Amino acid sequence: MLDDANPFHAGERRAQARAGVGDVAEWAAGFIRPAMPDQHRAFFTQLPFLVLAGADADGRHWVTLLDGADGFVGSPDAKTLTIEATPSAQDPLAAALTRGTDIGLLGIELATRRRNRLSGTFRRHGTGYAIDVRQSFGNCPQYIHERTWQRVPLSETPPALSSATLSETQIARIRAADTLFLGTGQRAEEAHASNGFDASHRGGAPGFVKVVDATHLRIPDYAGNNFFNSIGNPLENPAIGLVFVDFETGGLLHLSGRAAIDWDPTDSRDPNAQRMIDVTIDVVVDRPNALSLRWSRDDEGLRALVVTRKVVEAEGITSFYLAAADGAPLAPFEAGQHLPVELEIPGQPGLVKRSYSLSGSPNADTYRLSIKREVHGIVSGFFHDHVQVGSRIAARTPSGDFMAPCSDCPLVLASAGVGLTPMLSMLNAAAAQQVNRPVWYVHGVRNGAQHAFKSEVDALVTSRPNLTKHIQYSQPMDTETAGIDFDATGRVTAQTLLDLNAGPGAQYLLCGPAQWIASLRTGLETAGVPAHHIHFETFGPTG
Repeated sequence: MLDDANPFHAGERRAQARAGVGDVAEWAAGFIRPAMPDQHRAFFTQLPFLVLAGADADGRHWVTLLDGADGFVGSPDAKTLTIEATPSAQDPLAAALTRGTDIGLLGIELATRRRNRLSGTFRRHGTGYAIDVRQSFGNCPQYIHERTWQRVPLSETPPALSSATLSETQIARIRAADTLFLGTGQRAEEAHASNGFDASHRGGAPGFVKVVDATHLRIPDYAGNNFFNSIGNPLENPAIGLVFVDFETGGLLHLSGRAAIDWDPTDSRDPNAQRMIDVTIDVVVDRPNALSLRWSRDDEGLRALVVTRKVVEAEGITSFYLAAADGAPLAPFEAGQHLPVELEIPGQPGLVKRSYSLSGSPNADTYRLSIKREVHGIVSGFFHDHVQVGSRIAARTPSGDFMAPCSDCPLVLASAGVGLTPMLSMLNAAAAQQVNRPVWYVHGVRNGAQHAFKSEVDALVTSRPNLTKHIQYSQPMDTETAGIDFDATGRVTAQTLLDLNAGPGAQYLLCGPAQWIASLRTGLETAGVPAHHIHFETFGPTG
């Protein structure tokens, strides 16, 4: 029997065990919720399209994109999305959507690299449709290629082309693709929240999907959130759906088939691939001009930055100060936002992209990235070992929505490890404000050797009476004394934050490892802190 408190089904659990990521269910319940948080609801309702995964009457799995006019997605409550759009009769999921079905949904904003996922039940609702949410959770922005979109008048749509194999033209499109959307699903005999479908995104350098032949593909699986939804589902049900988008023409290339997981790929030329998804294609549906949306690569948004300073902040953490290579002012940013960077790294296929939180003051004339060296981190290692003063990197405009949600309410800024980076930027911003709202900076780290920015935080807190700090060391060194070098021994917990007595209007911003955030979030909510007062951003060893 499945445990109702466990958000994962047997296949996902087997995949997590096979990958050696531990008991993810111990902490993931703090992220996989039975309803959408307010920020997800707001995100979905401003999107121009949704990605849907489901199955047809024959049990074949499909993925599709459904677009609509501005505001076509609504959210009357935290358990419901409404959709005012009708799928084309040529869509392989059209019949299933019309009659009602289990569905997986991905909301993705390519221009800002934000994405959130949910699963639930699709049904008719008034003149459109509704989705009753079963599970909802967020995703990290890695491997998303930035694109801006525009609408065009939808002209007459050519007939869809169906076949059992890929044509040479279709193979060329797949080999040129840097993005695909994938759908998997399963249904256990017991009624369980994990039943249904998952829609997810996959991205990489053009050619990251290997075409073996006209009926076989190999898709790399990179480091992610460790939930293993897209890997665990095929262990229970091998059916899989894929869709490749022609971003210039609005065409959709749908594939339906069967998946097998190669856990130890020996022939992969992609050093970032941890596993491969082997896909055997059964049906191909090619739909030219299927969407009224067109996308373009935001290559003009790239800007050359030069490293002006490189500073070791603590054991394993180094800061890089960046200015515009052309000497012009940098684009402004809000405290808490991140900087998307793109680097050419020898041995890597194509540009390698990462997003790092900006750790400096929004009022500074440089950007500051404070990067932790990860054990197997390709990009973090490259920064530490090869990026020096005078080096140039390409970056996009700062983005992200992890920011203080109010201008004068009390703030609790809680971080663990390198999660301090956005919090430090927020503390800098708070010190520069003329508003005397209470702000608590709470940070947990192993010991003084790994405690970055101690002097900077001390100076900021001393500069304003409304700023307070609380520092905890989980494993202090023998030479370090509580009350002198740090405030308390142990890890930062929900009770640590509750003991601040920040008041009912306080907003809690959390940044650190996913397991730690989940524990704090659950503890705060259990103590009565409203869910919409808790905001978080996770990090992981993606490199």
